[in-house]
Amino acid sequence: MYIDITLKITPKIAEVAQGNESKALLGHLGTHFDAMNKEFPLEYLERNALVFDVSTVMERDIELSDIDISKVQKDMFIAFYTGFIEKEGYGSKAYFTQHPQLSNELIAALVKKDISILGIDFAGVRRGKEHTPTDQYCADNGIFIIENLCNLSEIIQQGSYFQAYTSPMNFANITGLPCRVIAKL
Repeated sequence: MYIDITLKITPKIAEVAQGNESKALLGHLGTHFDAMNKEFPLEYLERNALVFDVSTVMERDIELSDIDISKVQKDMFIAFYTGFIEKEGYGSKAYFTQHPQLSNELIAALVKKDISILGIDFAGVRRGKEHTPTDQYCADNGIFIIENLCNLSEIIQQGSYFQAYTSPMNFANITGLPCRVIAKL
């Protein structure tokens, strides 16, 4: 069974997003990598993957204690399901400024586990001024962050492990890479 966990972009969604977020342009629209100054390694195209259901975490950072870090293995694609993209809808001002975020301790633990890809169903692992430095920290440690995933609840209904197939566009010298992500259960 295959599930597309990529946000489908329509002209209306693009218009709303670009009206609320200056970076929602070519590279940062919809589901995308925050590539920073790194090139996506082709071996990352297929990864063992795991999604954590953290949808009950409200009004605080998602902490290391909210997941079972022992399930995380080297080179994995790790996703976080909060339900935010379904609740808020992609593209609004609140979507870009009031989204959940991962704690710095959790991000550091994932870096220590040497994962390949960190996927989220919201606009950034950290908000505001912490967004870009955290993306760079992850990129410098070989981790690509994929923002704005959707349909993660369909994976959770079947279990939490899956195979992730990720195909970024072949763009260069930009900080965001649009991509398509397919989950195979």
